[in-house]
Amino acid sequence: MSLDALHGLTLSGPDLLVETSPEVLAAYATDCGPVLAYIEPLAVVWPTSVEGVQEVLRWASATGTAVVPRGAGTGVSGGAHATGGCIILCLDRMNRILELNPQDEVAIVEPGVINADLNAAAAAHGLMYAPDPASYLSSTIGGNVATNAGGLRCAKYGVTRDSVLALDVVLADGTLISTGRRTFKGVAGYDLTSLFTGSEGTLGIIVGITVRLRYLPVAIRTIAAFFPDFPTAAAGVLAVGTARVQPAIMELLDGATLTALDEAHGSALRARGDALLLIQTDGFGADAEADVVRRVLNELGGTVSTEGAAEAERLVELRRHSRGDAVLDQERVGEDVAVPRSALVRYVAELERMAGQHRVNLKVVAHAGDGNLHPTFWVQAAEDDGGRDRLDAALDESITVALAMGGTITGEHGVGQFKLHWLPQEQRAEVLELQRRVKSVFDPAGILNPGKAIPGEPH
Repeated sequence: MSLDALHGLTLSGPDLLVETSPEVLAAYATDCGPVLAYIEPLAVVWPTSVEGVQEVLRWASATGTAVVPRGAGTGVSGGAHATGGCIILCLDRMNRILELNPQDEVAIVEPGVINADLNAAAAAHGLMYAPDPASYLSSTIGGNVATNAGGLRCAKYGVTRDSVLALDVVLADGTLISTGRRTFKGVAGYDLTSLFTGSEGTLGIIVGITVRLRYLPVAIRTIAAFFPDFPTAAAGVLAVGTARVQPAIMELLDGATLTALDEAHGSALRARGDALLLIQTDGFGADAEADVVRRVLNELGGTVSTEGAAEAERLVELRRHSRGDAVLDQERVGEDVAVPRSALVRYVAELERMAGQHRVNLKVVAHAGDGNLHPTFWVQAAEDDGGRDRLDAALDESITVALAMGGTITGEHGVGQFKLHWLPQEQRAEVLELQRRVKSVFDPAGILNPGKAIPGEPH
């Protein structure tokens, strides 16, 4: 395909911008996920309207050009990595909140709306958009929907899919469809809205999203419980559940993570314990629920405090940064497996065993309320005794053990490109084949985000 064909896109009017400069191609070639094979796109295309997206898809379908959709590029599984001969379709300029209706408790947004911006708009009406991934200050709602993103408030409010009511989607041939409904309840026909949510751009391009809003809590109480070891802190998660309290946030951080946070942010968390269970209760029952949580965790031997507003906000923000930025002298690998909550204590113990057996270091943070863990294995980059091989072996075993406990290879980050090789361990061949056949219905030529989310082509 020639660049002349790409330049033809710019002739359609003001709702498309096409860039082919080397610096732009390099900047948009990858998201934040591990890069298995670096490939630059042919071009980066920014539409500003639904009609612009339709035009791009009609052109791509006619020319057989692969299209990789992208939001803010904050994904960590390679779902927005460029593939051979593709264009990157960047939707971050479609960033309008089209409607916010406080009586219906819904909002309609374009895919490029930033998560935090929607929350700020909703807060003016005493409402909130519940999903809150760690990247909420920069990630887009479209990207959140495409990956079915999670976040800290998942423990009570669920993942992105639980807040999506309807979608406008442009299919591979440029056809615009609408799925779902504006009402909270509705069971007419197959649930295509849920099918598109989490499909990572492999079935269609999401151009409009109707989301359910929740009530902004009238009260929030934050409890910090420090424990002498990580397994006991993990046991606290089950103890709170047994007490039948439903926290809004229930986060677990191990000692290595606390040390890293102290070094990066000047905090003094590690001095308070070797593991932290951070819990928030919210709503009219926040105080009563917090009292129960404190009692239960005290009985387990935790050092429990109810934080004031400023300190609580700081602890939650530290948690959002707990996976850390790139460290030049470290080589590390990590994932977002999930296990049943009843297996949480056993899985944490297994992670510690793996780290010792493979002679690697370990940090663990977890959305403990729903069993979603983010273990990170790391070694000093200067090591020359097979450190990378040991890291990969530990990571592979962490996946295998999670699956054996009834878990999953990804709780919230998506399969993307990086996790494709693990998917057949979780899903049987018949299920994978059925998914390939579903994709072929929506994208018969296979031009939408090829090589992501599901392996191979239909047989």
